[in-house]
Amino acid sequence: MNQSKIILNELLVDLFHDILEIEEKSLRESGSDLTITEMHTIHAVGEERPRTMTEVSRDLNITMGTLTTGVDKLIKKGYLVRKRSEEDKRVVLVELTEKGIEARRMHDSFHQDMISSVIEALDDGEEEVLIQALNKLIGFFDEKYRS
Repeated sequence: MNQSKIILNELLVDLFHDILEIEEKSLRESGSDLTITEMHTIHAVGEERPRTMTEVSRDLNITMGTLTTGVDKLIKKGYLVRKRSEEDKRVVLVELTEKGIEARRMHDSFHQDMISSVIEALDDGEEEVLIQALNKLIGFFDEKYRS
């Protein structure tokens, strides 16, 4: 492997690891009883409208069984509620409680602070190059691993 590939590999692995570690630390320091996985589920459910379990499992790229287990835990902790669709009783919907909305907003604020601190260290040209590079990286992952 050439030197550029070695450096990029190390940078990406470190970046992904650091982001997860910082998120976990932020959750612990806030006194939250949530795991990163649970926070990602809360984020996927969102605030806009009740969502079907199928929509959420697809967005998280997890099985329905895995999501059901996670949703059950979040219901017990008071972050989500489950209900049946009025139009079709076979459809199960999940939505955030007030506690879930508060947790999501706190996590969104963490992400905004993280992005702001990254951007303030860059000039406009560097910011544009970073955006373009990350878009290409996401496109690669979408094509290679999510198709």
